Amino acid sequence: MALKYKYNGKTKFIIVTGGVISGLGKGVAAASIGALLSSKMKVVPIKCDGYLNTDPGTMNPTEHGEVFVLDDGGECDMDFGHYERFLNVTAKKDWSLTMGRIFKMILEKERRGDYLGHTVQFIPHVTDLIKEQFYRIADQEKADVVLIEIGGTIGDLENQFYIEATRQLSHEVGNHNSVFVHLTYVPIPSGVNEQKSKPTQMSVRDLNRLGIYPEIVICRCEEYIKSHLKEKIGLFCNLPADHVISGVDVQHVYECPLVFDAEGISEILSKTLSIYAPPKLEQWSKLVEALKRNQVNPRKTLTVAICGKYLALEDSYASVIEAISHASAHLDLCTKIHWVDTEKIESGAISAETALKGVSAVIVPGGFGSRGIEGKIEIIRYVRENKIPFLGICYGMQLSVVEFARNVCGMKGAGTIEMESENNHVEFPVIDLLPSQKNIQEMGATMRLGGHDVIIKDSSRAAEIYGSLAIRERFRHRYEVNPKYVLQIEKGDISGAKSQKLFFSGKAANEEIMQIMELSEHPYFMACQFHPELKSSLIHPAPLFFGLLKAADEKK
Repeated sequence: MALKYKYNGKTKFIIVTGGVISGLGKGVAAASIGALLSSKMKVVPIKCDGYLNTDPGTMNPTEHGEVFVLDDGGECDMDFGHYERFLNVTAKKDWSLTMGRIFKMILEKERRGDYLGHTVQFIPHVTDLIKEQFYRIADQEKADVVLIEIGGTIGDLENQFYIEATRQLSHEVGNHNSVFVHLTYVPIPSGVNEQKSKPTQMSVRDLNRLGIYPEIVICRCEEYIKSHLKEKIGLFCNLPADHVISGVDVQHVYECPLVFDAEGISEILSKTLSIYAPPKLEQWSKLVEALKRNQVNPRKTLTVAICGKYLALEDSYASVIEAISHASAHLDLCTKIHWVDTEKIESGAISAETALKGVSAVIVPGGFGSRGIEGKIEIIRYVRENKIPFLGICYGMQLSVVEFARNVCGMKGAGTIEMESENNHVEFPVIDLLPSQKNIQEMGATMRLGGHDVIIKDSSRAAEIYGSLAIRERFRHRYEVNPKYVLQIEKGDISGAKSQKLFFSGKAANEEIMQIMELSEHPYFMACQFHPELKSSLIHPAPLFFGLLKAADEKK
């Protein structure tokens, strides 16, 4: 059966694989390579994951890291955060391939009779479908370069079809139109104090057995790879020594494109693929230098508390951490993260006052479920009353409304219906399900997802922060501020005493969905239903994060 999409004869393909162990940073490496080319070429990233989920949307963040939401509503692997931040692209959900999606498409084609009665097999049918996705995206996006990252490690059973598909692709498009880059590990064993190349040699040998011979090997190590070891690795991997690149550990991932450029990747790609795309890294380099400088000799150090329950894996809040770094670079600040487990506050093991001692700013990020919820509400009460700069995101905004309703508006039984159970009735459901969510049964990809327009009220702090009355941000939620209580909450203190006022300063463009709230009589108390961290980048920090750190800087 002929492929529906074939090679367009123009696009170059860079395929990034990994070996030895997972977690080496293939996503950052792939994004860094793309960053070196993106100043002159359109680089489109594709991520290939072996798991059978059709997307990571229903996965626990402590298992797989955060879910990165795209403008078109796609729920993707967190590596898409690196792609967007490094490549300055707006990614699409079709650029995320999982083996679950591939198998689903295969079965749908078989049911439709697309295979004309032939026996459906892994090869050629699965591999052909994978190649079709590569060619289709390259053609539809008019991409100069397609950057393909294959998740996991060489040898993982679930990734073999991606490996075989890229091998076939390389044969079809020709060596001058494709390059394999292999990321591997060079350990320095304790007590030996010597870089060891054997894991890299074994990993490349496994790749060779699958018919793939990488043109570039990036060696992740805590030190730069010594010249004699580059020669040794090159000899065993059939490569010139200068095609063995140091993937040295860095303080900030944004240093990686600068390291790769200095190691010569730009020149190698230019010669191998016959492309001319000299990187433009001047502004990038200045901001990286600011980040590094403030680690050593900071103008000022701020401690930012992130208060949540997914603390077993910091990648659960990866984009929040990155957004803090982006704002820090522009404000010439050193920021340190202080993790607060809200379950411990809920249980009474620690007080909010103790947990936030010495903290300059507080963030309550997104989340789901009732676990740790009362601890978050207590954190919000403390920062509101003690005027600590605060940013609530998604669930953080909803719980800010709950806290205000309880402690200022006199609605002691206020809550979110997400807390409701047989043993817990919510007297004032100030947070309710979105109307569009009330009859939904399936969990995957059914939330209010992706980019939506937000209208901001004039003369509000939000308008000042954004410098605009119309913005577009990304959402991932099922619940909203209950419209029945909006006026009552904005009215405020039932006693009539002078106090802080809650003000909904942003709402959906075509619906009465509250999107931004802020408090008066507070140095910085902002909360939003969207996830501003998803659009933040080193060059363009998220305005709400920038405002948070600026307020903390001025207050301290």
